[in-house]
Amino acid sequence: MTVQILGTGCPKCMQLEQNAKAAVKELGSAAVVEKVTDIDRIMDMGVMVTPALAVDGTVKSAGKVLSKDQIVAILKGGE
Repeated sequence: MTVQILGTGCPKCMQLEQNAKAAVKELGSAAVVEKVTDIDRIMDMGVMVTPALAVDGTVKSAGKVLSKDQIVAILKGGE
């Protein structure tokens, strides 16, 4: 599983990345957290507002900083 954080490096993007890493750690998952900063790649994924979170290339959230618990729910499939 790959958890992607889409954003150019703003404070909200960095907070979302930290929350995603904490969620992966809490689950004991082998998921990889990947930071995507290339604006063309972000737009190719259909994201116009950052920060965004994607799982295996599917955007799950855009324009808000999800909490660790919200990310855990997404990773468990409970969106």
